[in-house]
Amino acid sequence: MLNRTLFLLPTLALSFLLQSANASSTAPEVLAPEAIHRQTTLDILDSLTREHYNKVTIDDSFSSQLLDQYLEDLDPSKSYFYASDVAEFKPLSTTLDDSIQAGELKDAYDIFNRYQQRMHERLTFMIAELESGLDGVQFDFDETLDIDRTNANWIKTQEEMDKLWRKRLKNAALSLKLADKNLADTTETLLKRYRYQLHRAEQMKSEDVFQTYINAVSKGYDPHTQYFSPRNSENFQINMSLSLEGIGAVLQSDDEFTKIVRLVPSGPADKTGQLKASDTIVAVAQGDDGEMVDIVGWRLDDVVDKIRGPADTVVRLQVDPAGSNDRQKRKEVRIVRSKVKLEEQAAQKRIMELDYQGQNYRLGVIEIPAFYIDFAALQSGDPNYKSTTRDVEKLIKELTEEGIQGLVIDLRDNGGGSLREANELVGLFISRGPTVQIRDPNGRIDILGDYDADVAYNGPLAVLVNRLSASASEIFAGAIQDYRRGAVVGSQTFGKGTVQSLHALRHGQLKMTHAKFYRISGDSTQHKGVVPDITLPSLYNEKDIGESALEGALPWDQVREVRHGKFIGVDNFLDELNQRHLKRVQTDPDFIFMREQVEHLAEAAKDKTIPLNETVLRRERDEAEQWQLDAQNRRRTLKQQPPLTALTELEDELKKDEQGRPISPESTAQLEETGRILLDMVDLTFRYTASAKE
Repeated sequence: MLNRTLFLLPTLALSFLLQSANASSTAPEVLAPEAIHRQTTLDILDSLTREHYNKVTIDDSFSSQLLDQYLEDLDPSKSYFYASDVAEFKPLSTTLDDSIQAGELKDAYDIFNRYQQRMHERLTFMIAELESGLDGVQFDFDETLDIDRTNANWIKTQEEMDKLWRKRLKNAALSLKLADKNLADTTETLLKRYRYQLHRAEQMKSEDVFQTYINAVSKGYDPHTQYFSPRNSENFQINMSLSLEGIGAVLQSDDEFTKIVRLVPSGPADKTGQLKASDTIVAVAQGDDGEMVDIVGWRLDDVVDKIRGPADTVVRLQVDPAGSNDRQKRKEVRIVRSKVKLEEQAAQKRIMELDYQGQNYRLGVIEIPAFYIDFAALQSGDPNYKSTTRDVEKLIKELTEEGIQGLVIDLRDNGGGSLREANELVGLFISRGPTVQIRDPNGRIDILGDYDADVAYNGPLAVLVNRLSASASEIFAGAIQDYRRGAVVGSQTFGKGTVQSLHALRHGQLKMTHAKFYRISGDSTQHKGVVPDITLPSLYNEKDIGESALEGALPWDQVREVRHGKFIGVDNFLDELNQRHLKRVQTDPDFIFMREQVEHLAEAAKDKTIPLNETVLRRERDEAEQWQLDAQNRRRTLKQQPPLTALTELEDELKKDEQGRPISPESTAQLEETGRILLDMVDLTFRYTASAKE
């Protein structure tokens, strides 16, 4: 019955639901499970029970969590269901476990049908409000909208519900007004938005309900376990292979918005330098002259269809930047679609020259965007197949011949890839030994290691990571740290320490977590990731990005340490190494700027409301933009550069790498400081060794 495909997922998976979109005004039909769904439920539960890493008991406690999860998945903003609906569902908190174990799904469909009813009521309400006109809306009235209703109470009355939705309508209208749309265009855009959402609600099928509910069940095991319907499975495979032309971005739904999870290294979106994880896409246009189509409230599959397209064609995205308190300030990003080529994701080298203690040093830098291997070429017997380890070994040889005095491995934004390559890459820097432990659901531990005594590089080494360094990147960085072979510098990594397998069912597919990674020290990379020896400022909010940001993520834990050797490392002088770093960056203009940004974003994140007064909102937007301009100019003054008159001037100044991606001053500053930390390590190692001999 089951056919398993194993793979190491980089970070988060993306699911799609594909359906036609024909105009309709009928009320949503009452949906019921199909015959195939009962057997598929039993097949999935059997697979989860026998093979999932996390051993979960299906009991009343699980039932209660399942009900809460299902309601959250359907109505995360608590803006459709009434308190009376939730009270009516409450008895199911002790019976859903019995139902799913029997393959019975009626209760799940009853809840969904009520949700469809409430959604239909709300959307027809919004359409009616818009059809009566926005002329009476008071955009000068002082009120606010809660933008985070996670901990809000369920609404009790229709009057309260109408009030909330009128505020949501006003917020949506203000957002478009501040994007320079007049009232007529705003009304037309919002009518299209809510009519589309109503149409999609009316077009929901039984298969959609089944997938939604089973994924609520799977989240009881962990957030990476996921069911794909037969139609959805094909799109998942396309996403994982990156074989379809598009922009090279992994997306996910976030309430009614589409959020960027990560950018494919060297993909079209990455090369723009204008997008990052947690940015929100709000509109899409085709070509250089196409009309921007509002996609707020669209299903993820339709958004993906809108963004995908033939190579060498243009798509334009309207984006709300992540982490900004200026939530109404949008930017347009132009992207030329193309396939992500393997050679564009290949490791790259360069020489970084630094002045250190009055002398000039040449350090090698190898940037690794992903852990890749051309399996097809390998299996066909091609002796020149591409792989991360083979490419890096070649680059190391070239850099050594160029006389480098240290090496930085840059793993920033590397979402992972081949476990084999992560293991073999460690072997380039150690003579032999274990590299990673993999534990299966039964507690058996498999130890991978390097058994080749040859070493490609035995000089000073640093590994640079950030919050988007995940999975295979964490295995490599963790092993280098455990051997004390080099210093790990940057910010705490993603924390993706699990392995998924893809199971073919008689109806659809199940992606399931079946193993967990552990470092040779015994520490898991799950949840906690790799904590650097020296920490650099990070603009990524750990509450929004990373394994720890995922509800139900498997916890960090430990297994027994594997015997392994250690280099002299930084343990003996880590405090002094950190003191030197802190003293240096205390007055560094780029690090001062980064610290200001971190503090500013943290302060802005505390505000969980948005004003619905146009004047106040415009003032906040202007103040936010002025703050950014002032911060940039404070940095430029310290660097003796001429001031900017507008933030748009920055784009013309940014340098680009070999792949055409803009390089920010912050990125350069982090890399150069990593180089100086590496030289500190060389200096302190020499002093420690000399002292030990005395």
